[in-house]
Amino acid sequence: MHGSIPEGRGFNDLHWHEELQITLVTKGKLVIQVNGIDHELETGQAILINKGALHVTTSLTHNGQYVSFNFPEKLLAFYADSAMEKNYVLPYTNSSLVSLAIKGDVEWESKVLEMLWDMKKKFNMKKNWGWEYEVAIKTVQLWFTLISNISLSSEEAPGYLKLQQERLQLMLSFIHQNYSNNITLQEIADVAHLSVSECTRSFKRTIHMTPYDFLIKYRIKKSSELLISTDYTITEIAHRVGFNHVNHFIQSFKKYHERTPKDFRKFRNEINE
Repeated sequence: MHGSIPEGRGFNDLHWHEELQITLVTKGKLVIQVNGIDHELETGQAILINKGALHVTTSLTHNGQYVSFNFPEKLLAFYADSAMEKNYVLPYTNSSLVSLAIKGDVEWESKVLEMLWDMKKKFNMKKNWGWEYEVAIKTVQLWFTLISNISLSSEEAPGYLKLQQERLQLMLSFIHQNYSNNITLQEIADVAHLSVSECTRSFKRTIHMTPYDFLIKYRIKKSSELLISTDYTITEIAHRVGFNHVNHFIQSFKKYHERTPKDFRKFRNEINE
């Protein structure tokens, strides 16, 4: 129910799921980027994200909060090859629909938002016998309300968009699995059978950064985790996350965190004491 790629997703973490997701902003404002497009949401607004869509929460106001509900297609289809799956699930989940912002401007949107608040309440309450069924029923009602009110665009070429997305996911997965090694741009491109220039274009179009910048950012993210959770030296951490030279690691780290790895570790330890 909670799997995502890469694992351990969180704020500022680009990822995707095999499930559908609805995110509700419960406090403050947030910006969520889906397949390269930014969506600004305020308290009480939500967004539906189709399965497989690359997304990341890029900013959240101070004390902001949000809740994400992930649910598999199976839940909506009841069973494989059902009429529901053929008529009301796959035509949407396999379409070019990437995301849908639900802002409450029209009556059905307000109804959906009300259902989401209701579901959040259910999760926060003492779990009574059968609560999973109640949440599942609410999720199906929610889905039915959504598909009763949205129309699928026939103009876009879902095949091409899907292929684009799949290629990018192959390249990202390759980086997630091999970031600690010396990897080249050519190797990243080869995974998706693309030229180096097309690989770079693909990253810039959807993630708004080059493959190299993404790789460095991912290495820095992994190094931050090691700085907090282990006693490895700065040099050991640099090598573990794929930097050959410790100076390059320190410079890159400073660029993203505005402090050295040593200061970052000290600062985090002081916060947690």
